Amino acid sequence: MLRAKLSVVPAWMVIAMAALLHGCASAPVDTTAGWSPNRLYAEARDELNAGGYTQAIPLLEKLEGRAAGTPLAQQAQLDKAYAHYKNSEKAQAIATLERFIKLHPASPALDYALYLKGIVNFNDNLGILSFVSRQDLSERDQKAAKDSFESLKELVSRFPDSKYAPDARERMTYIVNSLAQYEVHVARFYYSRGAYVAAVSRAQIALADYSNVPAAEEALFIIMRSYDALGLVQLRDDTRRVLEKNYTNSEYLSRGFKSGGDPWWKFW
Repeated sequence: MLRAKLSVVPAWMVIAMAALLHGCASAPVDTTAGWSPNRLYAEARDELNAGGYTQAIPLLEKLEGRAAGTPLAQQAQLDKAYAHYKNSEKAQAIATLERFIKLHPASPALDYALYLKGIVNFNDNLGILSFVSRQDLSERDQKAAKDSFESLKELVSRFPDSKYAPDARERMTYIVNSLAQYEVHVARFYYSRGAYVAAVSRAQIALADYSNVPAAEEALFIIMRSYDALGLVQLRDDTRRVLEKNYTNSEYLSRGFKSGGDPWWKFW
């Protein structure tokens, strides 16, 4: 009598097959598989309006794929950038906006993309920690401020009549004032440490690179005091005359460096 000869399956193969079957059984089900692009967008907008940015992002990513090549897909990209921004994910927001700007140079929403890119960097400087510590934007690293300025500058240059242009111009003025104040902040630090030549150099940058800014008055005062400390009497007196001519009754001349009180800047 012939008998069937059963082959023995190795134990490792049994374990691997069990793991594979378990993985297939536990694979997440895409509940949006049958949704139309319009429904995806409606659901994503509901999440955005409710502050559910983490939940909105994957919905918008799916919408980009299903509505590829349509205005709805472009809107999904912009909304996703906004969601990343509100979710404190600056790098992802900037990357999404740069991709949008590169892929859609003729989009009617390009002005908004530039504006939002400027806002992301602008608010990256302000941030909640600076509010808590009352830290001036001028006392922080200025790269984000400069990046913000460039995006806003491109917006107002290319789209001067955009509804975002007026606010962009105000923010650009703020940034310029901030960059000048940053140089003065560094100059003041050098002066307090007795590095008078370095103090003069940084204060002169504020005067040379930026015009009609609030920081100019203190910049002149730091230069005058530094020249005095260095024994450069003629340069000190010349600087004092410039300070008195441009800032009649300057409080710096009567009270010296300011301390306490409210700073020149404000939060948006």
